[in-house]
Amino acid sequence: MNSLENNSETGGVNVLPPPALNEESRTRNRKRVMTLAAMCLATFAAILDTTVVNLALHAIQTDLRAGLAALQWVIDAYNLVYASFILTGGALGDLFGRRRVFAAGMGLFTLGSVLCAVSPNAPMLIVARAIAGLGSALQLPSALAILAVAFPGVRERAHAIALWGGFNGLALAIGPTAGGFLVDWFGWRSIFYLILPFGIAVLALTYLGVSESSNPEDRELDFPGQLLAVAGLGLLALTFIEGPSQGWSSLWIRSSAFGCVSCLVAFWKVERSRPGGLLTFDVFGNRMFRPAFADAVLMTFGVYALLFLFPLYLQGIRGDSAILTGAMLLPLSLTYFAVSPFSGRLFLALGPRAAIATGMSMIAAGMFVLSQVTSASSYLRMLPALLTVGVGLGWITGPILTVAVSSLPRERSGMSSALVNVGRMVGATLGVAILGSFFGPHAGHPAANPGPFLHGMRRALFAAGAAEVAGALIALADLRASL
Repeated sequence: MNSLENNSETGGVNVLPPPALNEESRTRNRKRVMTLAAMCLATFAAILDTTVVNLALHAIQTDLRAGLAALQWVIDAYNLVYASFILTGGALGDLFGRRRVFAAGMGLFTLGSVLCAVSPNAPMLIVARAIAGLGSALQLPSALAILAVAFPGVRERAHAIALWGGFNGLALAIGPTAGGFLVDWFGWRSIFYLILPFGIAVLALTYLGVSESSNPEDRELDFPGQLLAVAGLGLLALTFIEGPSQGWSSLWIRSSAFGCVSCLVAFWKVERSRPGGLLTFDVFGNRMFRPAFADAVLMTFGVYALLFLFPLYLQGIRGDSAILTGAMLLPLSLTYFAVSPFSGRLFLALGPRAAIATGMSMIAAGMFVLSQVTSASSYLRMLPALLTVGVGLGWITGPILTVAVSSLPRERSGMSSALVNVGRMVGATLGVAILGSFFGPHAGHPAANPGPFLHGMRRALFAAGAAEVAGALIALADLRASL
């Protein structure tokens, strides 16, 4: 029957779409909901894993007799592999299907987390963290690209990514409390078993609701570039993590630094001469993408150093339990969670320049206050600073990702989302490695060496605040007022 038929009750024309179109619309909307749910749960699991690992560091240090360098590797093995392979993850998604690669990455991330739970020693734990990092490198660039395809409009994409960012905040909100409870009552291994049900749920939602998409044109697997990226970033982390204990002037560390520079220069030359490779450098000529990438690096450079150091300070210097440490970090997490869902509106109202510069400045202010704490500092002195950092983080996480993904053509969404997340994880890796090196070789056990630990932490957090100030200045100088 023709849908444009007379209707005696309305005296006009029935403009309702045919039933088939209604059903098609409902199916499409249902799939979009499941797609958004799968992407949100995936990032929730990844951030939850990171959050609870930071809270478990003191217990891991005690149980596995790990020094500060080993704890840095527990964090940076994940970050380093993630940063090294995320461009390949984006390329694999574009070539072979983002849904397929996302599901493979989620499965690998879940497997790595279970291997962490059964690790008998620190080296095995570090290897398992690297496996989990590889899984995240496959799933996250595909996740943002899937969202970009599922929500093509700038406004709806901004709201979808803001909600996705809100699940980052939700994980941070739940992580400290849940992680502290699990560590104190069931041991640090339980935090990794926690990832298993999330992995199963994400894989089910992906199978049922996510549509396949790809863009194989002008993309190919770049094995030389991948090897150089892994070697360069790995040697960079090795130099700064092992430098304090080995000695900065030692042949081992100088060779590592030289190898790092050589690999990164070779990577730059290979990628410039290789069309369709791992990285196309012309994206950095985009006036909006370049500062968004820089701010992604600087944001996580400071924040991940804080998340690595502060639980060690609270448990090792102040003697707080894991549960109490989680509760004390909860204000940062809750404000991040509360602000993130509104970051899309703030972004649209203020524009990229003002939104990102304001958020970076807030994080910097909180870092500077926290850099002044002592062993006798009251929690009430720390609380306003933690709240300020949380608000700033929630304010800018979604906008930075939105600018990065929206500033390049849709067909390059895989590369843009992969690159901005490379920036985030390179910043995280360098924050833990470089700022952790401020402690020197003798501050691996805070309780035994409170003086060196406090001195190193104060310097590290001040440097983290300075990095956030630099990010605010970059946003003011280089970002346009609107997309």
